[in-house]
Amino acid sequence: MTTTPTTGILPVAPTPFHADGRVDEEGMRRVLDCLIDQGVDAICILANYSEQFVLSDDERATLVRLSLDHVAGRVPVIVTISHFHTGLVVDRARTAKEQGAAMVMMMAPYHGAALKADDQGVFEQFAAVNEVGIPVMVQDAPLSGVHLSVPLLARMAAELENVRWFKMEMPFAADKLAALIEAGGKNILGPWDGEEAVTLLADLDAGCTASMTSGLQCEQIRPIITDYLAGDKAAALAQWTRCLPLINHENRQCGLRATKAVYMEGGVIGSDHVRHPLKPMTDRTRARLLELARELDLIALKWGK
Repeated sequence: MTTTPTTGILPVAPTPFHADGRVDEEGMRRVLDCLIDQGVDAICILANYSEQFVLSDDERATLVRLSLDHVAGRVPVIVTISHFHTGLVVDRARTAKEQGAAMVMMMAPYHGAALKADDQGVFEQFAAVNEVGIPVMVQDAPLSGVHLSVPLLARMAAELENVRWFKMEMPFAADKLAALIEAGGKNILGPWDGEEAVTLLADLDAGCTASMTSGLQCEQIRPIITDYLAGDKAAALAQWTRCLPLINHENRQCGLRATKAVYMEGGVIGSDHVRHPLKPMTDRTRARLLELARELDLIALKWGK
């Protein structure tokens, strides 16, 4: 069983759409190339920041095949497979494995605020995917509304040999990461940060080894992780402090629209369209985003020019 990717930066790739809403397949290839040029350690597709919730089954299948073919082993690709129905999640995991994905990511099964699996249901769904034989990352995020306790996560890591990676995206994530590392010991191969790196320093202090951010400023955030893990905590703090205004603006004001706006400005993609009922960001929010991005001289802002 592979134990990689476990360190570094593993961004979520945005899904580009043409201005009329169609999936931009050539734009997707350019997104993947831009991310690789930012020096990423892996790429995640079809995540929430990829607008997976507005994609049809056929579009998902196309994007998985296109992304894995185009990346062609240059970096590992993580495919998000979350769904309420366990049978469909298993099918998605099998497809990802057959097409060359390095890992799959999944949330606990939920469908709205009132339809959620209990602890045993969560364990059984992850156990079913575990049997597919591909590394599995647990996305522990408030969006699902499912509380995943540290004992449940540690049990999964102990009993399911392919479920060893955990991305924490909730309030007080660092405390939960530290508790999971203590409870799970050597079974925790990937204690990971998320949420655009807004809690990255605290999560590194707690023992995290990688971050799944957006694709906005990977070349700026990666040194925070590498410096910290190399023992230079002062350099990590200085770089995080430098990046924090843009991290905060993305996390609190822009959401998934930020990467698309910067990628369009930099000529990576032709449109920053988001599918309804998502709405475009305001001109005010966009102007501040681009000002902060220019201050960091982001690769994405000049990649296509």
